[in-house]
Amino acid sequence: MLGTQRDIDSIIFDLDGTLWDATKEIANSWSEVLIKNRNIIKEITEDELKGYMGLRLEDIAEKMLPDVDKEEREKLIKECGKYENVYLKKYGAKLYDKIEETLDRLYKKYKLFIVSNCQDGYIETFLEYNSFCKYFKDFECPGRTNLPKSENIKLIVNRNNLKNPIYVGDTHMDGEAARKAGVRFIFARYGFGSTKEYNHVIDSFSELLYL
Repeated sequence: MLGTQRDIDSIIFDLDGTLWDATKEIANSWSEVLIKNRNIIKEITEDELKGYMGLRLEDIAEKMLPDVDKEEREKLIKECGKYENVYLKKYGAKLYDKIEETLDRLYKKYKLFIVSNCQDGYIETFLEYNSFCKYFKDFECPGRTNLPKSENIKLIVNRNNLKNPIYVGDTHMDGEAARKAGVRFIFARYGFGSTKEYNHVIDSFSELLYL
């Protein structure tokens, strides 16, 4: 159990599958990059991409391009990530229901943060496209730190002096990262993944208002 709302001083969010669904846009942007490569010519589907959600980019590259040598695939995934940011700045992606009105209420009570396994610039793109900068105090990702999600959660906790944070994510890996960081885990069951290990579960984003 999470106890009373007064026990919680902050909420750290995963991004993909928790705050928005950008699989269509990411698949489109990555496909554009890979189709142009005469040695690959591969199109990425939304279903394939959903299977990679929650992984770090280098791990996605290994699964997505297993027959390509490591140096080349890491170069390609960096190019995909760079173009993805450009694409999303132009087109945005699908926010989950009642995100903005819920964030507007949450940030008045709690300090809000984002920790996602993504490239540098991705979280900034999300915040800027949706005009959400005012809601979040800080964020972190392996694209800036080259650290796993659990360590990035710890960075957010330590540099913001958080006493009783919770982490909200949609995959088993999110739960593992939260536990390694010593943070309670809220499972967003409406997202991409599944897990049986969590402190609390929500079926819509707005349920966070009633923990």
